[in-house]
Amino acid sequence: MTRTSLSYGPAHAQVAEIWRPPEEDGDRPVVVLIHGGFWRQVYTKRLMHPLAAAVVRHGWVAYNIEYRRVGPFGGGGWPETFADVAAAVNALSDVDGIDRGRIVTCGHSAGGQLALWAGTAHPTLGPARSVTVRAAISLGGVVDLAAAARLGVGGGAVDALMGGGPDDVPERYALGSPAAQLPLGIPQYLVHGTADSSVPASLSAAYVEQAVALGDDATFVPLAGAGHLDMIKPAGAAFDQVTGVLDRFSTPPV
Repeated sequence: MTRTSLSYGPAHAQVAEIWRPPEEDGDRPVVVLIHGGFWRQVYTKRLMHPLAAAVVRHGWVAYNIEYRRVGPFGGGGWPETFADVAAAVNALSDVDGIDRGRIVTCGHSAGGQLALWAGTAHPTLGPARSVTVRAAISLGGVVDLAAAARLGVGGGAVDALMGGGPDDVPERYALGSPAAQLPLGIPQYLVHGTADSSVPASLSAAYVEQAVALGDDATFVPLAGAGHLDMIKPAGAAFDQVTGVLDRFSTPPV
């Protein structure tokens, strides 16, 4: 496989990796990988390297993005982190050798929130969407920012990202939380370990219940006994769920 770098903006963190299968036999479908780490600067896109390699072995291009994050020199938070993810996805419009009709977003933890948010059919922040996301996968995702903030998920990580709690800056939560954006208008798959001690699986379960009630195609996949980091292990049960979703979207839309 090959790996190249793409800058989608002037900031150091505005960069993405494009992982490709060695064979060049037509335009490939793309998985946008979005790492977690509670949006904090210390965590980087390297978290997704094993998953990126596994996705490429499955025949897809892996587009592993970095974004500005929260921290002394991170430059992220509201709205920069969100704008970066939107811009990174839009940058796929200029990438050769990919099938822009087959783009799936997939994120872990904080990246799960961003993957759903970036996949919505009605973007709420940043420039107009120049590519279309067919489906979104959340792996142990922080999918309801208001609920997660009130639960203290990540030790105040949500408040740090949004610049306040849901009662302080409700308009930000309304624009940035996938749960507040429902219905998203695309298929959504929320995979969550029942033994996740970092992000409770109840967030994903409640999200899917709400999404389905509002008419979305959403599926909750609880993985018995799986923990938070099990979601991004290529040998784990979560990856079987990821590849199952990719297989559903491996053919071009009609």
